[in-house]
Amino acid sequence: MRTIEELSFRSKGSKREKDLHLWENEPQMIIETKELKKVFQSSDIQTVALGGINLSIEEGEFTSIMGPSGCGKSTLLHLLGMIDDATDGEYTFMGKKVSRLSEKEKNRMRKENIGFVFQNFNLIEDLTLWENIELPLIYQGIKKSERKRRVSEVIELLEISHRKDLLPVQLSGGQQQRVAVARAIVGRPRLLLADEPTGNLDSMHSEELMNMLNELNKEGMTIVMVTHSQHDASYSHRIVHLFDGFIINENLNRPR
Repeated sequence: MRTIEELSFRSKGSKREKDLHLWENEPQMIIETKELKKVFQSSDIQTVALGGINLSIEEGEFTSIMGPSGCGKSTLLHLLGMIDDATDGEYTFMGKKVSRLSEKEKNRMRKENIGFVFQNFNLIEDLTLWENIELPLIYQGIKKSERKRRVSEVIELLEISHRKDLLPVQLSGGQQQRVAVARAIVGRPRLLLADEPTGNLDSMHSEELMNMLNELNKEGMTIVMVTHSQHDASYSHRIVHLFDGFIINENLNRPR
């Protein structure tokens, strides 16, 4: 299997690489939150999903977030991915305070720097494997020739090029999750957010996916993963435990 480095996942000397300090520079803080809170209001009922999260994640770190159902894991991931907005507190991503960004700036920041992998794959059923992976590049306004090159590289990396013309319904669960990972990394994100990525996979495909995420992290990608699986979490550098919307403890797993 070819590595990300061999696949030229950077445009050397490009303005974007200089601006974002991708992959190979000194470690820096990519995520910082201070008393980050999320409250859901429904008629007369107020539900506190996150009560005040203080979290710092360095570039290149692999962090797992664990805790019982309903403790705020997925809510936190959505805030980190700028899919949702915090009720209170501060979130700094790549040195920029997210609350000060316009919606247009947040969309651009998210599209160019964050990839998402979900438990249910979230593939578009009437698009082929190739088209699903190409879609985020179209949203980024990348030229057709460059899209073709990047998609070709990533499907070779994940060993799914022989299925490029198939629809999601024609793929196994493991193959669909590979497509979801390919779609998440084809835009060369600095940060990969994974929400229970092995939740719908059998043990063999779960192991394959975790090995894949581990390799991506070794190549320099920052990963934050929500999981219920202690086995999956063992691949990460650090495990953050949530309970009732608060971080109750953290465990270091292995050196970076």
